[in-house]
Amino acid sequence: MIKKKRTPVADDAAAYYNRGIAYYEKGDYDRAIADFTEALRLDPELADAYINRGNAYGNKGDYACAVMDFSAAIRLDPKLAEAYYNRGVAYSGKRAYNRAVEDYAEAVRLDPNHVDAYYNRAIAYYNKEDYDRAIADYTEAVRLNPNHVAAYCNRGNAYARKEDYDRAIADCNEALRLDPELADAYNGRGYAYSGKGDYDRAIANYNEALRLDPKFADAYINRGYAYADKEDYDRALADLNQAIRLSPNDANCYDSRGEIYYLKKDYDRALADYEYALRLDPNFTNAQEMLAKLRQGR
Repeated sequence: MIKKKRTPVADDAAAYYNRGIAYYEKGDYDRAIADFTEALRLDPELADAYINRGNAYGNKGDYACAVMDFSAAIRLDPKLAEAYYNRGVAYSGKRAYNRAVEDYAEAVRLDPNHVDAYYNRAIAYYNKEDYDRAIADYTEAVRLNPNHVAAYCNRGNAYARKEDYDRAIADCNEALRLDPELADAYNGRGYAYSGKGDYDRAIANYNEALRLDPKFADAYINRGYAYADKEDYDRALADLNQAIRLSPNDANCYDSRGEIYYLKKDYDRALADYEYALRLDPNFTNAQEMLAKLRQGR
């Protein structure tokens, strides 16, 4: 709830603002946006209304409008750490990770205990494949909140990307100690066991992830690779087919199935999957490289 000097206009703006909050909390983002907009018509300096309207836009996937609203809030109050943080989230939604990192850094400068800013900056660094900085930020997040289960899980993923599989497993173990039903942690631990060549333990972890979340497409992909590493290509293909059923517009699913077909020497089907992966994501590097390899004579 907002607190402003009481005037008829301010009271009316507050009423719209507070009803917007109620709609927002119900997940009715369109009505929330309408009310925040009316609050801003009545009181154009209501920074919190820009922030919350920006959040509503972000939850609808309209990151461009979200960025504009958070920028407006920052112009009104350049010391609003939450506005920088939320704009960072919106930039991440646009995959503008460099800008996101800059905004998270400003949020942390203004509020050194902003756990979410460290955590989300770590995600941005991870997406930039800067795993060392990601690990540093996840570490700061768990220092500030020792029960931050997602930070442990994601730090484990970053360690795995650096092929530090023992630390990855240790972090997944800690995440599972905090939340024994966290499918992401079983998936991450499975990935680490695969990296160590322990495919049976990897598959057991993927099985548990899928028991907890039967629609976990990434767990199907990863279990498929583990089966392929055991040269059980039929089970691998079954898992990749299920991943595609769950995520039919995910280029990675087709790229992964293309790899299984390639290992089976079914080059025509592999080529078709790589081509479809590139149709979905023209910048998918592995699909580009594998297509070039197939077209040059396999």
